[in-house]
Amino acid sequence: MGWLSSIDVLTWIVFLPALGMAAVMLLPSASKRAIRGVAVLVTVLAFALNLYVYVAKFDRWSGAMQLVTEANWIPAFDIFYRVGVDGISLPLLLLNTLLFALAVPASFGIERGVKGYFALFLLLETGVSGVFVSLDFFLFFVFWEVMLLPMYFLIGIWGGPRKEYAAIKFFLYTLVGSVLMLVAMVACYLDAVPHTFDLLKLQELARNGQLDGTRLLHGGILLGLPFQTWLFAFLFIGFAIKVPVFPFHTWLPDAHVEAPTPISVILAGILLKLGGYGMLRINFPFAPQAFQDAGTFLALLGVINIVYGAFVAMAQTDFKKLVAYSSVSHMGYMLLGFAAGTTWSVNGAMLQMLTHGVSSAMLFLVVGVIYDRAHHRDIARFGGLSQRMPFYFGLSSLGIFTSLGLPGLAGFVSEAMSLAGSYEKFPTLVVISVIGVVITAAFFLWTIQRVFLGPLDEKYASLPEISAREVVSQAPLAVLCVALGIFPVLVLNWQMPAIETFLRLIAPK
Repeated sequence: MGWLSSIDVLTWIVFLPALGMAAVMLLPSASKRAIRGVAVLVTVLAFALNLYVYVAKFDRWSGAMQLVTEANWIPAFDIFYRVGVDGISLPLLLLNTLLFALAVPASFGIERGVKGYFALFLLLETGVSGVFVSLDFFLFFVFWEVMLLPMYFLIGIWGGPRKEYAAIKFFLYTLVGSVLMLVAMVACYLDAVPHTFDLLKLQELARNGQLDGTRLLHGGILLGLPFQTWLFAFLFIGFAIKVPVFPFHTWLPDAHVEAPTPISVILAGILLKLGGYGMLRINFPFAPQAFQDAGTFLALLGVINIVYGAFVAMAQTDFKKLVAYSSVSHMGYMLLGFAAGTTWSVNGAMLQMLTHGVSSAMLFLVVGVIYDRAHHRDIARFGGLSQRMPFYFGLSSLGIFTSLGLPGLAGFVSEAMSLAGSYEKFPTLVVISVIGVVITAAFFLWTIQRVFLGPLDEKYASLPEISAREVVSQAPLAVLCVALGIFPVLVLNWQMPAIETFLRLIAPK
């Protein structure tokens, strides 16, 4: 790997897709095969580099930031290109590069505007990867905004019948969150002494009670509330929209239903996790006292997500919308685990982000397979597909059972850790959240019954079995569904030291 010496490996991981985008833009629009080949090459190479970092370059026993690189960008305002990873960001970065690599072959069915589609797709990967490695708040915000436009156009141009509505709704919700985050970022910069956008320095200032607004506001109070309360609220809303947390969730089902299948995979598998990551990296450490004060409220929101999302999912007749609302429910376990703030609960919440990223991505690919053949997603109109497509039925069942939390599969470990770790602090709320677990099992089993079991309708008697290309996109996720259920230490050992560092930042003084 000597060729990496001139530029650090994290920078290669972030900007290889951007270089791929530039290559795609130089190719003729008619060269669809070459365009797809470039997309495959750069996304697979970015994943390979990330895997190399995970296996060979990262010290899993350290909770410190690693592979840190810094370069001047706008030094007059202490804005630097500053990147690094720890046990919180690296697993998510690895999931991100994997999902983008798998979404490329799933995108081969795109025939209209192939050049524009893959250019935006690769730019989106650069934006997401940049968020996970940024250690400068200004740089973090730039990458956060880079994601917005590609996703808007990918939904708005290549989406379904109501694509414009879904894209505009996604854009407006995300823009509101971005504006609030921008206000919080500027306030942190102006309040810090010396002024800085360095995330690690700002975390330390907040931990020592020095990010309290006294340099901005008289007594650090605005409209009767402490500066930290405002800071926490602005950041939380900005990140909660992305998760999404009730009541900021209404953009998600529309975006999922109208987005092309590969973009739904990216949206559910990794973009939702950016909200949780932002809470861990910025929101909670920047306002630790406000986080402690809001713990019960955050846990309540998590339980609402779990139960409400599960009941609404059960009412859906559109297969894709059902999976979308199940994502709302599953993100509730993450928020509940964060709110409890224990070693078990936060580890479970972090693992939930990863396992849900795997299972939800697989489920959206499952929906895409049947939609490409039947040209509809109405659950009630299916039935008996297991007789015609047994291999597809097996992969679908694995994804569904992982998502509903079957013991032995990845979803069970993360949900169990989140609930068990939260019980001591929020016993009543954890008991209530079990309703969501039961309802989730009910609607997923009911879905299997209606789609795959029973007599086969004659109009589906000629449907082809899942193709090799579709298997390529789903098989790695199927392996992870089993591997993370049996060997969760593949992730827990890497993330635990960094989570212990995070818990020290938010602990009461």
